[in-house]
Amino acid sequence: MKFQVFKNGKIAKDFVPVGVTLFGADRIPFRSTKYITCQDGIVDCKTRGSEPAGLSLLWPVEGFGNVMLYTTRLPERQQAYNLNVEIVRGKLMEIATKREDWAIFDQTSELTSKADELQKCFIEMLENMNDPEKASLLADKCLANAMIYAEQLTAKYAGVLFEARLRNKGFARSSLGCKIDPDKLNDKNYLKGAFELFAHVSVPINWGKIEKEKGQYDFTELDQCMNSLGRRRLLLCAGPLLNFSPDYLPAWMKGKHEFETIREASYEFVSKIVTRYAKYVHIWKVISGLNAENIFKFSFERILEITRTACLAAREADNRSVKMIDIVCPWGEYYAHDSDTIPPLVYIDMVTQAGINYDALGLQMLFGKDQPCMHVRDMMQISAMLDRFMTLPKQIHITSFAAPDNDKADKQDGAKAGVWRKPWDADVQAKWIEEFCKVAFSKPIVSTVTYSALADSDEKSLGGAGLLNDSLEPKKAFMSLAKLQKQILQKS
Repeated sequence: MKFQVFKNGKIAKDFVPVGVTLFGADRIPFRSTKYITCQDGIVDCKTRGSEPAGLSLLWPVEGFGNVMLYTTRLPERQQAYNLNVEIVRGKLMEIATKREDWAIFDQTSELTSKADELQKCFIEMLENMNDPEKASLLADKCLANAMIYAEQLTAKYAGVLFEARLRNKGFARSSLGCKIDPDKLNDKNYLKGAFELFAHVSVPINWGKIEKEKGQYDFTELDQCMNSLGRRRLLLCAGPLLNFSPDYLPAWMKGKHEFETIREASYEFVSKIVTRYAKYVHIWKVISGLNAENIFKFSFERILEITRTACLAAREADNRSVKMIDIVCPWGEYYAHDSDTIPPLVYIDMVTQAGINYDALGLQMLFGKDQPCMHVRDMMQISAMLDRFMTLPKQIHITSFAAPDNDKADKQDGAKAGVWRKPWDADVQAKWIEEFCKVAFSKPIVSTVTYSALADSDEKSLGGAGLLNDSLEPKKAFMSLAKLQKQILQKS
């Protein structure tokens, strides 16, 4: 399967694809992604067989930005597909699908005219398919209009449902939250920023920092944090209790161990933490990221077993709080590069089918970095992804979401990480946060939404993502959330 790439109506011989993957049914990436090559404006994809496949990659859209986009799934053929045409075809297919899902047919006159314009442009593009250069120019024009239309449609749908939820008192004062850094709880300016805005605080727990020697636990820092926060009227979320990535594991576990040793140590740690802080914590992130971070290369059966162990240990220690399984990278591009991982929805389906007892599902959505699942996406894609998880019979918590206020940090260059409307700055970050929250809160199944970092220095993986700058002064993003919180509190 081949795709020909055009820029300004000419073959883009210097085109270098970014964030590129091949995918099949349910947008599950193919492992053959590593065999994708690009030369002289031709993207050459070697698929696993005769199964139809789609291509996703970071794609520049004039007047909108640089975002991850998809083609539809296409059959193999000798002739190269026109990638510009297939990208717009994929976007228009998504728009048509979401219009039907959302039952949006009574459009305003402005949206109606844009839909008609899109249809005419698309038809003209199809009429010129025998002239690839002209078809690509028409496709680029059509895509620019389609992206704006898609976000306007998403904003309209989200706005209607968000306002309805406000009127029906569908929010609690703790619906909007923020993750904090326990190291900074002695700083009055830091605390002022947290407690001024949020009635819901997420406390990170790092197993590696607590069990520094096997069987020896140091709870000093976490005790101080819980005692400090526990005196306030806050909804406390804590975790992850288990996360099998190097940054969260005790030093003694970073090596080869029998599965039974890992499982027993996991059970003991979860039991100790939950028992110790049960009187403070309302929601436990019991296990996080096991769909994508599997340093021990657990088999599917052992992934399920360690998930079951964690949930069982937490429930036996405290049967009142919410026990949550946390999903990272919900788009699943990591699966194309790591054979020991599981696509997000497949993992949750496996957990459900196995009868593992948990109460809620967490989702992490971070954007603005050249890394799998962190490339920038438009709001319709975000809304559509949340819709895919709404089929599960569990409450959803957005446990971490963020976008940066600049593109200067490592791997955050807009050409490779993505751009939403304009290059990232304080204004764009604030607007993005506002629109993301309304999209998330428009879904009745989304219970809480938690920002990933109160201050810039809190977020280690995404530079400039905080609500406060390094001097702990509020950024425009902070004020944007304050406005949203005021709306929620007035109606709760």
